[in-house]
Amino acid sequence: MIAPYLLSRRAFVSLAGMGLVIVLGCSDESGLAKRYAVSGTVNYNGKPVEKGTITFTPNDPAGRTASGDISNGSYSLTTATPGDGALPGAYKVTVVAREMDTTKLQEVAKGGQHHHDADFAKAVKSAKVLVPAKYSLADTSGLTAEVKASSNSIPFDLKD
Repeated sequence: MIAPYLLSRRAFVSLAGMGLVIVLGCSDESGLAKRYAVSGTVNYNGKPVEKGTITFTPNDPAGRTASGDISNGSYSLTTATPGDGALPGAYKVTVVAREMDTTKLQEVAKGGQHHHDADFAKAVKSAKVLVPAKYSLADTSGLTAEVKASSNSIPFDLKD
């Protein structure tokens, strides 16, 4: 027969172990504070930006940058793990949207090379810019955002 105090000790150890598994299973290994979902739309002259990248750079130098791909005018941010959002705070925002002909780069990649400087530079130079270049720099974009400690939907309407 098991003594009552052993049963309660075993129950305590079991419950503590399950609690630890639950806590560890829910965290990521980034060591960052809680991030909050950030998504939204990016339009240029009233039309969705087809593809590009959006970056949130924190005003606080100790903060962490978050970024995401723009697809058909929509984005969601990642800081450390895919889709984890951003830390709360104030940000400067940039948008880079270009359409590149990557056929030559794909041919180079098939040959086993993943990066060929001359072909890459040529593709970038001939890329069609989908939004004005001013939006690609934090100092000239004029775009800002405040990420709150909740789910965030932040739209951007870019103009010439």
